[in-house]
Amino acid sequence: ADIAMYAAKHQGRNRFSWFDASMERELQARTELEVSMRRAIPAGEFEPYFEQQIDLTTGRLQGFEVLARWNHPTMGIIAPDRFIPIAEETGMIADLSFSVIRKALTEARDWDPSLIISVNISPTQLRDPWLAQKIVKLLVETSFPANRLEIEITETSLFDNLSLAQSIVGSLKNQGIKIALDDFGTGYSSLSLLQQFPIQCIKIDRAFVNDVVTETATQNIVRTIIAMASAMGADVVAEGIETTEQLAQLTSLECHRAQGYLFSRPVHVDDVPRVVK
Repeated sequence: ADIAMYAAKHQGRNRFSWFDASMERELQARTELEVSMRRAIPAGEFEPYFEQQIDLTTGRLQGFEVLARWNHPTMGIIAPDRFIPIAEETGMIADLSFSVIRKALTEARDWDPSLIISVNISPTQLRDPWLAQKIVKLLVETSFPANRLEIEITETSLFDNLSLAQSIVGSLKNQGIKIALDDFGTGYSSLSLLQQFPIQCIKIDRAFVNDVVTETATQNIVRTIIAMASAMGADVVAEGIETTEQLAQLTSLECHRAQGYLFSRPVHVDDVPRVVK
């Protein structure tokens, strides 16, 4: 009954759920992953993978977004959609995130100094009043230049505690760290939000990129986002580009940067030299 109740809550509450054996197996597998994660984080099993960001004006590599992968000793590489929700729910996300970011900055420290390293900060981390100090401490420990770091924050997470978020983002900006607004257009999308935060980059969610070739309304939305960002002096990054048609459409709309499987899948640090040569 308890497992069925958990399943009902997971599906959105205000509903009922009949128990079946698959629920128990799923819960057991999740519990096993959680236990393994508590061992894996201090053991250094979570690794940064690097996804290229391309300057659409020049066609040159402009930087990388850092993505976490779990190199499990018996199950191999585990994708983030399996472990990130568990890390968020159990409070392990901060330790996991900083572990991956520390490795990424250490590896990228001696790369081409023009390359930007972009990292994601979870909504949970943005509730930590000491977040800015922790990130600066990480930069000092890794000797990574602040002006090469870009912090990605989702727009919905900013509204959890607006005054705290303003304080954290302001502190990061004052250190020379770039601030990017991730998944733009999928949450509140408030123009007042852009006025209150020193945003230097807006990331267009892949949901818009998927329809940008076929849907006129989506093209108009993307065109408006790009025009608005340009007026603010902010860059625009399109996520999830998978076809040459999407690339051509976004280039014609004067999008600044892009990333997606069309350019490259996220690569292990050992493969980065092949990309940046």
